[in-house]
Amino acid sequence: MTQRDQTAAPEPKPHGCLSRRGFLLAGGSATVILAAGCAGLRFPRGTALQVVEYPRKRVAGLADVKPHKPLIFSYPGEGPQSLSFLIDVDDLAAGGVGSNQSIIAFSGTCTHMGGPLAGAYVKEWAVAGPCPLHLTTFDLRRHGMVASGHATESLPQVRLEIEGDDIYATGVMGLIYGLDRNDG
Repeated sequence: MTQRDQTAAPEPKPHGCLSRRGFLLAGGSATVILAAGCAGLRFPRGTALQVVEYPRKRVAGLADVKPHKPLIFSYPGEGPQSLSFLIDVDDLAAGGVGSNQSIIAFSGTCTHMGGPLAGAYVKEWAVAGPCPLHLTTFDLRRHGMVASGHATESLPQVRLEIEGDDIYATGVMGLIYGLDRNDG
């Protein structure tokens, strides 16, 4: 055996990039110090949800609404982005109308990749979904917030008003999937 075979392989020379360990050792302390310094900062206590006004449209009569039975309608316009559904979750719901504040409406398109949700409803948990594309579900009693799955945005909620025995859609809270902005 030659002497070269008996010696250990030489250490690789640094190439200018930090390893993960080196980054954490060098930057980890600074991150902790910065985070501790920000602990006293105050952030606003919530942001008002943007509501885009659309023309008022009758979507159903109170007599048409049955607990836990989705009613599909088009709002704010026509076409795939306007597929929406109205439902009485038979429990207090954020943004709900009616005597129990339990009638709500949402866009029928998943905010993750546009999968169809109108009619996909699970009574036991009052959720829309799961989306057939990636199984996202939305909590309808809490403004359509994501309950599970890949979506990161709440389901856009259709604002409702009751006049007499008629239910009207008047606007949308949140961005409708497939649009770069909601135009009122």
